[in-house]
Amino acid sequence: MNIKEGTFSYEDYTASIHKSGRIGLSIALVMLLAAPFVFSLVTGASIQWDGFAKASIAVCIIYIPSCIVEYLIYVPLLGPGASYLAFITGNITNLKLPCAFNARETAGAEVGSKENEIVSTLSVATSSLVTMLVIFIGVLALIPLTPLLENPVLKPAFDNVIPALFGALGFQYFRKSLKLTAIPLVFMTALCVAVPSMTGSTSFLIIACGALAIGAGYVFFRKGWIGEVK
Repeated sequence: MNIKEGTFSYEDYTASIHKSGRIGLSIALVMLLAAPFVFSLVTGASIQWDGFAKASIAVCIIYIPSCIVEYLIYVPLLGPGASYLAFITGNITNLKLPCAFNARETAGAEVGSKENEIVSTLSVATSSLVTMLVIFIGVLALIPLTPLLENPVLKPAFDNVIPALFGALGFQYFRKSLKLTAIPLVFMTALCVAVPSMTGSTSFLIIACGALAIGAGYVFFRKGWIGEVK
């Protein structure tokens, strides 16, 4: 950002975002990996390296493909600034992404544009601050609110907050082209009904869903069944 001349340089802004993001991610990664060793040092417990290696391999097998998929999907939607913040603070699918989508719709920004990247960064940053505030308040109020949260009458409502959120958010995009939406939506619904365990593999299902949507969109567009989807 060129402050001396009083002008905004998007290239300087992007460079500063990448620099800050890489430093932040590096610090977060070091802290994450150092946690078990710090606990071991403080408590005096020894680390069982065989168990540590087996557990690490099992986690990596699941999460490395998931991380690659999330990177390929989320970064083009969010832009660099919002992506760095989202990957450090977490809760991308159920908090950061909906917040960024809502902000983009409100601002009328196009995916991949400079405006979208700035709006997404601001929205994810705001979401992160609000999330930390809500968690702080929730921790303080956890014991007094426990009877309310465990109330059998209200429990079904709490269990369906995320599906309700994504249903409302998804419909904003589904209605833009119902023909294009129908194929991946019906396929994924049928798959999850037939194999309920697949609902826990959303990162892998996103690849299949995206491939179906792209393939269906290409065929429909070539045949003139749909126009350009904005």
